[in-house]
Amino acid sequence: MLIVTGTVEVSPDGVEKAAAAAQRMVAATVKEPGCIVYEFSQILGYANRFRVYEEWQDQAALESHFSAPHMAEFQAMLGEVGVVSSDIYRVVGGEKQPLR
Repeated sequence: MLIVTGTVEVSPDGVEKAAAAAQRMVAATVKEPGCIVYEFSQILGYANRFRVYEEWQDQAALESHFSAPHMAEFQAMLGEVGVVSSDIYRVVGGEKQPLR
């Protein structure tokens, strides 16, 4: 399993457009083969910052996701609204266990 997580901050003027596009992208992504969890949400207290959290079955599923049409549409939208910062990374390996 692969985990992808991090944050994306968009221009304050682009928040509504980014949130609407994210809803469409998430709805399509969760239907992809190999997608276990896919979340894209606004961070409380930071209206223009979004948290990304994804779990993928394997690298092939993640690579397929990158080439999906809805991802191309979402990336284009990010270019339009302006990304202020992006800190997204991949976690490989390890075992998922309950916290307690």
